[in-house]
Amino acid sequence: MRILITGGATGLGQAIALKWAEKWAGKDEGLDICIADINQERGDEAVNMLTAQGANAFYIHCDITSENEVQTLAHTMKTRWGGVDFVFNNAGVASGGSLLDESIEQWQWVFDINVLGMVRVSRALLPLMREQGGGYFINIASQAGLTPIPYMGSYNAVKAAVVSFSETMKLELAPDNIDVSVVCPSFFKTNLDESMRSTNPASHKMLNKFFAKADMTKEEVAESIYQQVNKKQFLILTHKLGKRAFLLKKLLPTQRYIKNMLNQTKMMKRAMEKQS
Repeated sequence: MRILITGGATGLGQAIALKWAEKWAGKDEGLDICIADINQERGDEAVNMLTAQGANAFYIHCDITSENEVQTLAHTMKTRWGGVDFVFNNAGVASGGSLLDESIEQWQWVFDINVLGMVRVSRALLPLMREQGGGYFINIASQAGLTPIPYMGSYNAVKAAVVSFSETMKLELAPDNIDVSVVCPSFFKTNLDESMRSTNPASHKMLNKFFAKADMTKEEVAESIYQQVNKKQFLILTHKLGKRAFLLKKLLPTQRYIKNMLNQTKMMKRAMEKQS
């Protein structure tokens, strides 16, 4: 089994790698894991942890905003492994703020990483999967892409784009025996706040508050992903409250759903004003 994880040095990416290594321990078929990331030190730490669990792991520096580095990643997969079975498009960043808080440059930054980075990696690895007759892309989106919340406009938009892109991939690549899943976790305890970009300090405080109140760890989220990927579930929801919110949005009349969200928006606005 050959697995590539972008942004795999820390956070959910690392938890996914360790979860697969844990589940694969003792199996006859070996497990090869590539950690593609921009942080050499953390990448090496992840590789050491994976090696201790019996996986054959290595780190490669890859900035997914660089076409050249992504092509080098694909070339490495071909020359080192002869292909790749699972690609976790996990690398991403966070952004927040009101419509006027977020500059066009911030929108371009988060789109280049969270959407176009995923497109670059998928385009680069797709030919290898076609050559070998199959494969699996697992794209990491967010609950924000399904049930957006105020003051995170650019982040909501890019995650919604990932959901739509994933559904397109699912339909387009099925004839090639290539499967696709999209993962939409809600808040969980991770280091995503390290990459958070916002000009409004209240946005940072609000996001940190959400992370602090999270009811799941990254390890629990990784376990949920593992179980649902094995079932080839397309839309992977990892949180009970996230599933409930998505269901309410689907079943409630639109006006009633919007009214409920407007009430929550008022509370968030007061909290933002208080924190700022």
